[in-house]
Amino acid sequence: MASLSGANRNDYEGISTSENMGDLPSLENDADGGMSVAQIEMQPLANGKTMIPFDLEEEEGKSHEELGWLWSRLPRSWCDWMYPPNIPHSVQLFRRENLAVPICYLVVGLLQGLSGPFINVYPMELGATEAQQATISSLRSLPASFKLVFGFWSDNRPLWGYRRKSYMFLGWLLTSLSMMALVTSSDLGFDEISGGLNDDGEELPTIRSPHEGAPSIPFLSICLLLFGTGFWFADVMGDSIVAEKAKLEPESTRGHLQSSCYACRFFGLMIATPFSTWLYGRYGPTIIIYCMAALPAIMLPLIYNLREIRYAEVKSTQVQCMEIWTAVCSRAVWQPMGFVYLYNVLQIGNAAWREFLRSVLHFTSEQLNSLLIVAYVLLYLGIMAYKYFFIKWSWRSIYIMTTTLGGVFSALQVLLIKGKTFGLSPFVFALGDDAFADFIAGIQFLPTTIMMVHLCPSGSEGASYAMFTTVSNSAGNLAGAIGTQMLRIWDVSKETMVSGDLSGMTKLTILTTLIQVSGLLFVKLLPHSKEEMANLHDGKNRVGGFIFLSVTFMSLLYAIVIGLLNIIRPGWQGES
Repeated sequence: MASLSGANRNDYEGISTSENMGDLPSLENDADGGMSVAQIEMQPLANGKTMIPFDLEEEEGKSHEELGWLWSRLPRSWCDWMYPPNIPHSVQLFRRENLAVPICYLVVGLLQGLSGPFINVYPMELGATEAQQATISSLRSLPASFKLVFGFWSDNRPLWGYRRKSYMFLGWLLTSLSMMALVTSSDLGFDEISGGLNDDGEELPTIRSPHEGAPSIPFLSICLLLFGTGFWFADVMGDSIVAEKAKLEPESTRGHLQSSCYACRFFGLMIATPFSTWLYGRYGPTIIIYCMAALPAIMLPLIYNLREIRYAEVKSTQVQCMEIWTAVCSRAVWQPMGFVYLYNVLQIGNAAWREFLRSVLHFTSEQLNSLLIVAYVLLYLGIMAYKYFFIKWSWRSIYIMTTTLGGVFSALQVLLIKGKTFGLSPFVFALGDDAFADFIAGIQFLPTTIMMVHLCPSGSEGASYAMFTTVSNSAGNLAGAIGTQMLRIWDVSKETMVSGDLSGMTKLTILTTLIQVSGLLFVKLLPHSKEEMANLHDGKNRVGGFIFLSVTFMSLLYAIVIGLLNIIRPGWQGES
């Protein structure tokens, strides 16, 4: 999180040399703040070689007709949308050399959506205990705790001359092979056995019995651990590439690159979740695992075409650590990231809400799944709303508006508890309440990620961006843990709610709503815009940097310890 306008050779993805690169000449920004390849002069490097911007002759200034037979027959507006003429080629996502970036985000979303029903249901059908289910969930998510390590390693240890694409290739390859090992070494099918009739003559649910060749719980756990390792490694590489490319965007389009990539991610999540649920119920888990093995394999040829400087200069570990330390001591880093952490910690949800919907309002599994699906749809629409309508708003205004509206809709849960739904069914009322909350979350998501990218020191995008996202995610995890502990304040047990006593549920809902809205007390820590954030770079504070890093590493340690306890001592939280 050093200079917002600083750039190094890693930003110039259209430059090649006959040998390893020496010192690069400086570039000037164009009128819009972006860097055009045409501005790169062919100057001698320190080693006597010449820097050759290969985009200069081959691509810069080409008309759409010259780009190929197909483009000459498409409307000009379509071509301008796919290849905007006012931004550098390295930021045009639909070019062949950049296509791996948006597709990587799309695959991440698709795999998250596909894996959800499988992880939540299949272990139970294998007879896994609650403790084993917690272990499996922890094994899949444990590699996410090492995102900072993945980013730091790729920044400092190029593989085959590349810092990003080689590791992205290996990450997706490991993801694909782990699922192929699971589906080829085991029989994932099951037989459906009638549940018979109960005492009242009603038909009981069908029971699924796994085949004899079903995977053991340890083997399933190992496959999912490898899947998660490859998945998060590739995800960190995608984030690092976007963090590098985002600095090349002109001021007039700043933020569109990230919003487009995350729109791809949440679109994949939105369509894959209901599709996976339908696939699992209709055809079983085998087809889902095949899809989870095939999707990462699709990435491999795209990664081969991904353009990245080979043998770019790599900073030493000591230099990189000093740059990150200098960055986090800057007020432009610890102040806005302090807001992100405090705000997310205060977003404490009512941990008893789902149990209320199921036990008191008698929502079925299908209705609860419908809430989840609609939530993903509204999350995607929130991302798109920010991209097309709110991207020019100040960050502070976005948080004030969305937090206020979120508090209003959260308070409406009290009306649902009291049974006052204005003539609507409880399901429709809950659907609107929960769905709007996710729409708001989608709008809030992008300003934070855009801010994080522009805080990354050049050359350390992998480690710094992973560190910032770790701070944000760990705050959310802590909020979830606090929400669980708050269940002890009032009696909101299933038995109490079913008996008709909802006073504790009402009080807990009001308390969590007030805590969520209290995040606005810290909104002055958040800059209005990138320009105001840049002005904060003059302020240095070692205490602020020390607190920031302490919170970061304590959060990492917390996540790792919890994950390892779930693996080493299953049931330590009280699960059977």
